[in-house]
Amino acid sequence: MPDAIYRFPEGFLWGTATSSHQVEGGNTNNNWFAWENEPGRIVNGQKSGLACDWWGGRWKEDLQNAADDGQNSHRLSIEWSRIQPAPDRWDDEALEYYRQIIKGLLSLGLKPMVTLHHFTDPLWLYERGGWEDDQSPEYFAAYVRKVVGALSDLVDLWVTINEPAVYVTGGYIEGNFPPGKSDLGAAFKVMRNLLKGHAAAYRIIHELQPHAQAGYAKNYRGFEPARNWFLPDIWMANFQSASFNDAFSNALLNGRLRFALKSELVSEAIGTQDFVGVNYYTLDRVIFKPFAFKDIFSRRFFPKDAELSETGFIADLPRGMTAALKWAHKFKLPIYITENGVEDSTDSMRPSYTVRHLHEIWRVANFNWNIKGYFHWSQVDNFEWERAWTQRFGLWGLDVESQQRIRRPSVDMYAAICRENAISSDTVRKYAPQAFEKLFPG
Repeated sequence: MPDAIYRFPEGFLWGTATSSHQVEGGNTNNNWFAWENEPGRIVNGQKSGLACDWWGGRWKEDLQNAADDGQNSHRLSIEWSRIQPAPDRWDDEALEYYRQIIKGLLSLGLKPMVTLHHFTDPLWLYERGGWEDDQSPEYFAAYVRKVVGALSDLVDLWVTINEPAVYVTGGYIEGNFPPGKSDLGAAFKVMRNLLKGHAAAYRIIHELQPHAQAGYAKNYRGFEPARNWFLPDIWMANFQSASFNDAFSNALLNGRLRFALKSELVSEAIGTQDFVGVNYYTLDRVIFKPFAFKDIFSRRFFPKDAELSETGFIADLPRGMTAALKWAHKFKLPIYITENGVEDSTDSMRPSYTVRHLHEIWRVANFNWNIKGYFHWSQVDNFEWERAWTQRFGLWGLDVESQQRIRRPSVDMYAAICRENAISSDTVRKYAPQAFEKLFPG
């Protein structure tokens, strides 16, 4: 059988992504620690605990593995509650520890992409109402100035806020993130303040680093009408996509935030992104349900023929990646896939899922769209928020008790892709044979 290869653009970034609370361990001064200690909030009552013990030094092992496996970049986040443990106190030792981690990255040939806010807030801010407090953008701006000022000689690629729509939906509509509310008014206020915080952070980054690149990471969720001939289904799918996918992003174009049935001008947000960060995992079908008031007159579900991950959290639908990139392309900016992956403790679904999604990225890159890099979620199994340790997203497995890292076959597949800057038929044949005919038909 003849060999074939799909090559990615020269200089493409290949990495994995992590976030502070999910890997560091010992984060006891933020809203998620408080949430974990409320009964019934986390699956099986599990806690982050040591997580992956990065604060204890295990970052060295994980990042060495990443570099050894051909990666050339890594996305990580800074924990605000470590940097500013109280409103009137900064911890320079914590900042220095992050400097050491980032220096470690650079010494391994890994370019850092640093996220400034990845779901967690300091406990002191949480107790003041979190991002419902209209001073929260100012608090965030002060923290950003401190961090960027300390790390600007090492980092020039910044993510201001990770997945603001997920943060708002989880915390203020569905109630499975702290503070566990279902309040559209509060949801709008928080989204507005996150938008203001992002805009302030962007301007501070460029004040301190004129040539840096800054953006935010958007969780793109596809919404397809269950019946593409039925107008109410089409309308509901478009409405949900506009609310979840477009509200924050469109405000960066025109300054108008439309979310939770409200609208407000936030003019300072206009033009505050240098790249589009896309987190894509899956998509939903949407059906109109006239009596489902609590669910906004709709129901979401996965297509019947889709392969599901082991807890049913993700459907393997690569066409959603193409839709996400088409959505991102409208901003006419460089694009990074800042997260993509699947929960899979047995590593039986991950190889095919990963290579098929990467193939969609390759196809879109060949339209000459400016796609700059891909960050797989995640390097190692970590604490998956309210789902805790029941979901395993790592290329490497983790024994939580012993902290032993477990090499999964997907490590070698991803390493081959990173080293070749390409998807080869040999790699797919060896590691993801179930995807071979889809990627190399005939």
